Amino acid sequence: MAGIYNGNGKTTAAVCRKRTTVLLMCLLFGMSCFLSGCSKAKQQEGTSADDHRIKVVTTIFPQYDFVRQIAGGRADLKMLLKPGEESHSYEPTPQDIIAIQNCDLFIYVGGENDEWVEDILSSMDTGRMATLRLVDCADTVEEEHVAGMKENHREEEDNPGEYDEHVWTSPKNAVKIVDNITELLCSADADNADAYKQDAETYIHKLEDLDAQFRQVVEESDRDTILFGDRFPFRYFADEYGLRYYAAFPGCASDTEPSAATMAFLINKVKEEKIPVVLKMELSSDHISRAIAEATGTEVKVFYSCHNISAEQFQNGETYLSLMEKNVETLREALSDGTD
Repeated sequence: MAGIYNGNGKTTAAVCRKRTTVLLMCLLFGMSCFLSGCSKAKQQEGTSADDHRIKVVTTIFPQYDFVRQIAGGRADLKMLLKPGEESHSYEPTPQDIIAIQNCDLFIYVGGENDEWVEDILSSMDTGRMATLRLVDCADTVEEEHVAGMKENHREEEDNPGEYDEHVWTSPKNAVKIVDNITELLCSADADNADAYKQDAETYIHKLEDLDAQFRQVVEESDRDTILFGDRFPFRYFADEYGLRYYAAFPGCASDTEPSAATMAFLINKVKEEKIPVVLKMELSSDHISRAIAEATGTEVKVFYSCHNISAEQFQNGETYLSLMEKNVETLREALSDGTD
């Protein structure tokens, strides 16, 4: 959702989200006592094994899937962002806030788009829940403006040194996140600690194999440059594997329309460097990447950030690993010499 700046360094989307958050917090205060009473009553009445499962709430797909792989059916797991929704325009519902209030473990990203989380948590008694920010699991880097990206001087002035929140795009960072999640699951549910550790170890081996696949693709390629006709939330991925990149916008940009200069730059780069594939993110418009591809005789491929997945993919059981494995093959094509 594109934002319009209101003169105070905020987009109208951000202002609306803030107002919505304040309203929801008021609602939360009004309902909290009632909900606490209901929760206790249900706990006393319930007799099934499900009543004793640890309650975990995540904001977006990566950490949801990490918990799913570690905890399986031992956790009552909820993802706030619905499949198919754009994460940058998400706003919490009253039901979402209730879920956070009643959970044992809450996992969120912790970047600019999660400012609402800090407001919500500050209004709650968080003494009984554990929280984890993904950005605390890895060394963060600032968002980067590389050559050709559309300039947004106001955004740079209002948000200097904004760090990139997409830490999970590096499989190495995913391992660190899984380690942190496992530790918190074990602490909150000691009875199942051994099972969590065993499943986490198995999953980490798969992530390490994924990392090895990406490294092999890069090592076997003569090319080291990728190009996105889209936002670029892959800074950690690119840094991990020593890739150069060009893109229309940085990772959390609110822009959706590139300047004429940006389009000309990207088209020229594809031609000059004979880049065979123009990449785009999942769940985003392909109008920029398609225009570049049509002007250069190349093709468009999706490269998954795993921010979220479609409803169909969710129903089909797609995972962080399965999507990233698709990225392995897409990267192989993007780094090829274009003669295959």
